[in-house]
Amino acid sequence: MICSSKTCSIVPPYLLARIADLQDGTYQRAADAARRALAELPPVHEARSRSLRPPASARGTAAAPSLRREVSDAEEREVLPGTLVRKEGDAPTGDAAADEAYEGLGATDALFRDSYGRTSVDGTGGTLAATVHYGREYDNAFWNGERMVFGDGDGEIFQRFTKSLTVIGHELTHGVVQYTSGFEYSGQAGALNESAADVFGVLVEQKLLRQEAARATWLVGAGLFTAQVTGEALRSLKAPGTAYNDDVLGRDPQPATMADYVDTEADNGGVHINSGIPNHAFYLAATAMGNFAWERAGQIWYDTLTEQDLPEDCTFSRFAAATLAAADKRYGSASAEYESVSDAWEAVGVQP
Repeated sequence: MICSSKTCSIVPPYLLARIADLQDGTYQRAADAARRALAELPPVHEARSRSLRPPASARGTAAAPSLRREVSDAEEREVLPGTLVRKEGDAPTGDAAADEAYEGLGATDALFRDSYGRTSVDGTGGTLAATVHYGREYDNAFWNGERMVFGDGDGEIFQRFTKSLTVIGHELTHGVVQYTSGFEYSGQAGALNESAADVFGVLVEQKLLRQEAARATWLVGAGLFTAQVTGEALRSLKAPGTAYNDDVLGRDPQPATMADYVDTEADNGGVHINSGIPNHAFYLAATAMGNFAWERAGQIWYDTLTEQDLPEDCTFSRFAAATLAAADKRYGSASAEYESVSDAWEAVGVQP
């Protein structure tokens, strides 16, 4: 099962719906683009439902297959994979979207390969594939179970989705979750799926830029909004609920703690909304540990996804307990790392 037949996309459906409902004509192109993006979700769901969850390959391989990237161009059609325009070792194409996707695939591979010994999303060195220029003014990016797919945005609210490295890292991490824990895409398990993608998405950027935890932005999707939008990004791990506050888009609805948990049937049970809670727990743990977040905190979260026996319908409490078990196994229950993880979950109101 992959995301319980639900597409793992970067822009929440509630945000697309808000844009699609715009009627005053000021953002007519954006409204039309959002309607098309919403209409595209069912076919993507169907494609994902035909895929079976592959066997987990949790710890990578003894041999380390070379990185293999393939970027294709859909040429504004909604047909995959599109025309191959750049493969591993090729020179830049001159197309910003294709070259950003190529470099982003490499940066994401570098995080998982160098830090955790994982080769590609499947752990066996499979090709990292992406398609750019998907659809006409397509307002989203998603992982379809086999490849990453990027739209160019509508130009009024969203710019092209390859502009943000955290988006690329986020979507590829959905592939890692698919091959490891396989969290279903609803309720708290779905929020954990989204949170894992956000966590490693920001770590891809932090590692590339060599940013210490205290100096990082902790933003997901920075650079996606046009200058017309009042907002920094789609989400913030540092301060959930503050990523944007715009007259058109409204205010970022993410809670940071269980006190503000959103009980809803929308958004597959609030997967993009309530992911702010485990996101913030990771931020608190990582900043408490200090230095580079991908090293100790990221290692604990990666161990949790790959080594703990987590159910597909995992809850926040079950996941929190698993992170403590992973911290204990790697660093010991008397370690500062274990204490940082424990304190982080307590701060967001999750009881392991």
